[in-house]
Amino acid sequence: MCCVALPFAASTDFAVDKPAGRPCANLRDDNRCGIHHRLRDTGFTGCTVYDCFGAGQKVSQTTYAGRDWRHDPTTARQMFDVFATTRQLHELLWYLAEALTLPAARTLHHDLRHAYDHTRRLTLGTPDQVAAVDVATHRADVNILLLRTSELVRATTRRPNHRGADLIGANLAGADLRGANLRGTYLIAADLTGADLRTADLIGADLRDTRLHRADLTGAIFLTQAQVNAAHGDTATRLPPTLTRPTHWPVTASSRTTAS
Repeated sequence: MCCVALPFAASTDFAVDKPAGRPCANLRDDNRCGIHHRLRDTGFTGCTVYDCFGAGQKVSQTTYAGRDWRHDPTTARQMFDVFATTRQLHELLWYLAEALTLPAARTLHHDLRHAYDHTRRLTLGTPDQVAAVDVATHRADVNILLLRTSELVRATTRRPNHRGADLIGANLAGADLRGANLRGTYLIAADLTGADLRTADLIGADLRDTRLHRADLTGAIFLTQAQVNAAHGDTATRLPPTLTRPTHWPVTASSRTTAS
């Protein structure tokens, strides 16, 4: 679904242009990527840092009951629109599920559970019902809860508010960013080597090419796998337990010595 519905432009992330609704040239007839293991080497780094949060599978297998856009082209346009909405709803489910695991936000757990259940129900509607969801309004409502969650988690370690700041290329090596508000912050190519990001709020932060070598992100909230995949780190980078160290991150010299 992602390889068809989404557009991309030739850039450092994608080798070619592709309009929305047109299958990627690398998509095979069995719906698998023909260059999956060579995406970075062939100029498709953008594919390796994208995450639909399971929306593609939900739309294909649940909303459309296994119907394929290839064999049912009359529904393809609506299917792609439904996918765009479902992807946003699934992203909210990710954040809400994480918030429900945070002890500091236990006073909000009832409201967070209600928001999670309501969001999940929205993803289970018919194609017409999902297409009719006012996703912008729903995101705004959920964001109020996520902001309150963030404030509770960061209450005892709060640092200056960098929300939405332009920190592109900034030298923040070794910075104490515990509890920092980095929501929507532009950290593209910033140097966060050895930085302390424990309990920092990283929702929507742009971590493309951010250097996270030896950085400590344990306890950082609302950090996604896609953000981690977009950054550069190593085996000394400490991640939340729900996230996986990207395979393209190198092994540090100290780790090699220990392993040997």
